[in-house]
Amino acid sequence: MGKKRKQRDTEQTQPEIKRGEDAAAPERPKRPLLGWKEKPQEDDNTVSPSFRNKEKVLVTCSRRINSRYRHLILNVVSLLPHCKKDNKVESKETKGAALNELVELRNCSSCLFFENMLMVLIAPGFSAGSTRIYLYLWMAKCLNGPSVKFLVNAVHTMEELKLTGNHLRGSRPILTFSSNFDNHAHWKLLKEMIIQIFGTPKGHQKSKPYHDHVFVFSIVDDHIWFRNYQVIRSLFLTESDKVSRGSLEKMTLVEVGPRFCMNPIKIFGGSFGGPTLYENPFYVSPNQIRALEKKQKVNTFAKKVKAKARRSMHELSNPLEADEFADVERMSSFQPAVLLPG
Repeated sequence: MGKKRKQRDTEQTQPEIKRGEDAAAPERPKRPLLGWKEKPQEDDNTVSPSFRNKEKVLVTCSRRINSRYRHLILNVVSLLPHCKKDNKVESKETKGAALNELVELRNCSSCLFFENMLMVLIAPGFSAGSTRIYLYLWMAKCLNGPSVKFLVNAVHTMEELKLTGNHLRGSRPILTFSSNFDNHAHWKLLKEMIIQIFGTPKGHQKSKPYHDHVFVFSIVDDHIWFRNYQVIRSLFLTESDKVSRGSLEKMTLVEVGPRFCMNPIKIFGGSFGGPTLYENPFYVSPNQIRALEKKQKVNTFAKKVKAKARRSMHELSNPLEADEFADVERMSSFQPAVLLPG
């Protein structure tokens, strides 16, 4: 029989084994409140995800708007699949705060606000109580700006024009700009805002994944003119012919509509207000134009009065001579009737 190991040796070996077990199995970490998911470590070599355009535009208008302008708004809504239309907003001094809150509630990043101004005309040539309605367009990036105020002129809707062009609803447009957009800083700013608002984001759920129409923005006489054209193949091509990429000579443009002209008034640093970044020196308000028309009509009336006075003075200075045969017709009418013998 072997000798028994002393008790002292066993007491010395047991703690050594426990120490080895503790070294091999580390302590269990404490459970965090939000679960066991740890954030992935960001390495310098990892590629960042691609940018996704989530632009959404809120389109609304003020109350008491004209029927033609209401049809224009509906045409703009049909051209922008990434827009959201809302109820009419009261046109007051506090409309900026109300629109900013509305944009935030609808989860949008831009806003197109059509505001009409009703003016009662009391002038010669106009009937009592006759009115004129002017349309203004606010184009704003919410909530930090900038924002632009336009005067909209030369409005022609799709229903009014009845053009032959037609394109698919929801397709993405190609934005084209004239070369003079790069001449000055304020035109560059307007170009960037138009690209962000009128450009349909790629992969939007309501858009189609191809282009079949063109938005044309051109500057003529310090006004921005808008046109919408459909891109079609030439009439001389058959269905079997395929148009290669880049062969623009085999494509034609047919206008679809609508048409309108935007006259920039002011560019503000904030959303619907703030510091003035640019003011158009060539802008003339409709009130001034109406005053000039009124002055011209007053001048024409004064000219008529002066001409009448000159005519009367001329007649007094140059009287007509007495006519010998002036009473002949009057005397012949009173001759007695001659009775013929029966």
